[in-house]
Amino acid sequence: MATAAMLAGKARPKDMKSRGQHLLTNPRILDCIVRTSNIKSDDTVLEIGPGTGNLTLELLEAAKNVVAVEIDNRMVEILRKRTSERGFNDRLNIISGDALKTDFPEFNLVVANIPYNISSPLLAKLVYGVKTNPFRSATLLLQKEFARRLLAKPGDSEFNRLAVNVTLVAEVEFVMDVSKRDFVPCPKVDSSVIKIYPKSEIPNVDLNEWWAFTRTCFSKKNKTLGATFKQKKKLIELMNLSDSGKFLENDTSSSMTSFRGEIMRLLECGGFSDKRPIKLGNDDLLCLLSLFNEAGIFFHDRAKNKDTFDTAFDACDDLL
Repeated sequence: MATAAMLAGKARPKDMKSRGQHLLTNPRILDCIVRTSNIKSDDTVLEIGPGTGNLTLELLEAAKNVVAVEIDNRMVEILRKRTSERGFNDRLNIISGDALKTDFPEFNLVVANIPYNISSPLLAKLVYGVKTNPFRSATLLLQKEFARRLLAKPGDSEFNRLAVNVTLVAEVEFVMDVSKRDFVPCPKVDSSVIKIYPKSEIPNVDLNEWWAFTRTCFSKKNKTLGATFKQKKKLIELMNLSDSGKFLENDTSSSMTSFRGEIMRLLECGGFSDKRPIKLGNDDLLCLLSLFNEAGIFFHDRAKNKDTFDTAFDACDDLL
């Protein structure tokens, strides 16, 4: 019987690297991922980027069905052959296509070795698309550095907009690190397994407004908010998006002065003027956004507002 490494070799490692695909070949790690996923016998599991099927075969041993989304037709052929040899074809639904452009069928769990080059948009599609595709948890194998950013907490040097936006709607848990030597072709960096649990309830906030707000705050995450909101370019942008009638005067410079003064007042009143985004949790950020919005200051063009989970991941490239 062909080994996982041999099958990976048939899939042209150079082509796989260009797609960010690295096949996990260590049986111990594969088994640990499946056990960590807590798959029930009646579950349908979504796997993204199954490659030659090393993880897929393990998932099919535990789940009722597996939906595998694979963009590489050569991988699809190998996957079909391997699952057919094991008698699993009737429980495997292979979707040949781009996971970012595919409408996923119903599933309960996500278990996947995510291609490195689509980690951010795919994660956004999953966690912000949960109303359309509800799931219990996602067990994901990601590039270690990306996973560390995702797991970062307020005050950590790595704390960032990725962590802020994901933890608004989900809980993130570290599982284990995985050596680069456990993959074919061998990547340049190690990986980590993390587990994501969608929150049953999320804050009542306009998502588009939230994303635009966090983009502004974390553009310079180590600067004080007072310094960030004094920038003329940012003030002009916000004036154009906000209820400018409250601040508009005949003299443009006077309008700008009035607008800047209102922002500084809000920051001072909320105790945020000297705070830095890198040290603020979601509760603090939600409080600040509420202060701005109540004062008629907005960060997103409300004329373009969709504000639904059904369409949230349309802008996923800008979320993280």
